[in-house]
Amino acid sequence: MPSPFPGMDPYLEHPELWPGVHHRLIVAIADFLSVRLRPKYSVSLEVRMYETSDDRALLVGIPDVSAIWKRGRAENLPTSQAAAIASPTEPITVTLPMPITVRQGYLEIREVATREVVTALEISSPANKRSGKGRDIYLAKRERIFGSSTNLVEIDLLRSGESMPIINKGINNHYRILVSRAQQRPQADLYAFNLQNPISSFLFPLRSEDDEILIDIQTLLNNIYDVGGYDLKIDYSREPIPPLAENDATWVSAVLQKQGLR
Repeated sequence: MPSPFPGMDPYLEHPELWPGVHHRLIVAIADFLSVRLRPKYSVSLEVRMYETSDDRALLVGIPDVSAIWKRGRAENLPTSQAAAIASPTEPITVTLPMPITVRQGYLEIREVATREVVTALEISSPANKRSGKGRDIYLAKRERIFGSSTNLVEIDLLRSGESMPIINKGINNHYRILVSRAQQRPQADLYAFNLQNPISSFLFPLRSEDDEILIDIQTLLNNIYDVGGYDLKIDYSREPIPPLAENDATWVSAVLQKQGLR
């Protein structure tokens, strides 16, 4: 069953679902490029790993599951810590910021003859879009790429958080794809689009003498939605997480009602 939305499905941004979507999309792009770039280029799926004890990181992927899973039920949780205290002598259960290992996948396209990285492709994760170790590590990598001869593609399909920095102000779309060609810096191509729009296709940069390859992210994501059975996992009668602005929520509700999902 296809997604009910013409572009990005906002329900896929839920912290419980996004890690799987992120992984599937990275692999789908790698498979798409591999057969089209050989034998001059090889495509490698790399993993960036780091440890963090950021208490916000502990919450990623552990939300209220009832907000997405069909037939889910909300837990009856205490409304405050104080409600759980029977007397001053009894302990309070607290959560410690234990170190956790974060893994983020990305792609590197290398020229086979020289082993040089020609293009790097990143898909934004929640850790990249909030202050902390994950964002610091990625921004440092981004600066190194901008000072090199490597092209960079950034795909951001998450509404929440702080977008990657650009000089141009006043761009406030839900989603964006940045294509930074080494020979054109500091200029870059930014595809900015909203929830109501199909996801933009873009030309994938290689060496200047090579033809660029058109990547249709919308088709890849539609296939992921179908193969991953996300229609069986999402409860469209509920509001998406992260929440939508009022006008976007109205549009989403109308789309779902038209298709009998609300």
